[in-house]
Formats: sequence, structure tokens, C-alpha cells
Amino acid sequence: GACAVMALERVPADIRADGGVARMSDPGLIEQIIATVSIPVMAKCRIGHTIEAQVLEAVGVDYVDESEVLTPADEQYHVWKHDFKVPFVCGCRDLGEALRRIGEGAAMIRTKGEAGTGDVVEAVRHLRTVMEQIRRVEAMPDDELTSFAKEIGASVELVREVKRLGRMPVVNFAAGGVATPADAALMMHLGADGVFVGSGIFKSGDPSARGKAVVKAVTHYQDPAVIAEVSKNLGEPMVGISARSINAEELLATRGW
Repeated sequence: GACAVMALERVPADIRADGGVARMSDPGLIEQIIATVSIPVMAKCRIGHTIEAQVLEAVGVDYVDESEVLTPADEQYHVWKHDFKVPFVCGCRDLGEALRRIGEGAAMIRTKGEAGTGDVVEAVRHLRTVMEQIRRVEAMPDDELTSFAKEIGASVELVREVKRLGRMPVVNFAAGGVATPADAALMMHLGADGVFVGSGIFKSGDPSARGKAVVKAVTHYQDPAVIAEVSKNLGEPMVGISARSINAEELLATRGW
């Protein structure tokens, strides 16, 4: 029931555990996945790695995820996404980060959370931050928008668009630490347009059952009875690690700016 799949050699939990340098997946593997599934295929490139993004576009992915889960190639600049025909999704922790990525050409945003942990607290923090800032913009007088745009490091044109729409000008999915159907439903309840789930499914005891349950929970997030039913007998969830126990230099969400 998923609406898209992310082509990865290792899920974020394994990338975190293995350490070392995490790069774009083998293009051959990505091509195999594209040939196997009927839904859109996304794949990750490193932050700022224009050539990896070009390779993914050439391979034929439907979306490029310029991802903090991989080791950044550039600590100062992100990929200039307007030069590509393939759409990009990028992560954010707040509205300013989201609008900077949109200004570079991102067609979709996801709140970062803390990938590979199974701990939803950072995903909640980032989504609540974004939604609170959007509400602030909605209530803000027009003559204060320029100052606020400067404060968050975003273009005033995009801030005005947020005020006009009452939301981001692109879809915003939640990600990073979502591990259960209830987690996924919580992110929808908080205002996400959808949810990315990786390690929470594939590091669990029964990935197939949990994946189906997450899809149903997202679809019926306003119905606790459905969420309760799909949460039954799913086997062991991923063990995970507490986001608070991770040293600051090991956090993935702080990559990018």
C-alpha cells in the first residue's frame, strides 16, 4: 500500500550502526528496484553532491532525496535543484530550513527527525516547530514578514506564500524515528501530509505486516479503532535507541543548514 519506495542498500539504522562514509546506492541496484516495482522509486544522494544527483536522474529515479542520512559531500552548499528535471525532496528542522531548500528548487519537504533511531521524539519536535512557525506567519502583519524572513534565513517571497496558503508551498512528509502505526498516525495528527518509514519497518520482527499496518494507520489516522486493530500482533518493533543518548556530533539531523 505504499505510494513510493526508497532505493537503499542499507536502512538508516544500519548506516548509523556501521559508521564510515555513507554514499549513494549502486545505480545497478536502483535500476533493479525500478524494474521490479510499479510505484515511484526515490533514491538518496549526499548533501551538496551534484554529480550523485545527476547520476540518479540519469538512472531514471522518480525523486532524488538530498539526504542527511548519507555523509555530506559539501558542508556549505546544497545541490542547486533548479538545474534538474527530476524533483527533489529535502529534510528540515524548521520553516527556515524548509524554505531555503524550496528556494533551491526542492519540490517536497520532509521534517528530519532522527533517522535510524526508532525514537519519534525528534520527528515530533521538528514537525511541531514547522507548524508553529507557519501559524506565526499566518497571524503576522504584512509589514513584519520581511524581518521574519531575515530572522529565519528565507526569502520574503516564500514567507509571503506561506502566509497566503496557510501552509508550506510544497507537500511536507514526516520522517526520522517513526516505528509504529501509532507513531505514523501521530505525525499525520500533527499536520504532516504523509510519512516516510524505513528502519521502523525493516528492523522490526515482521516487516511486511508492520508496513501494511503503517499504511492503514496513515490512511485512517483519525480513527483510533482502526489504529488499535492494525497495531495488533505485529511482532517485535525495532529495538531502537533514544535520541537523547546520541552525542551531538553523531546526530544526523544537524547535517545541512
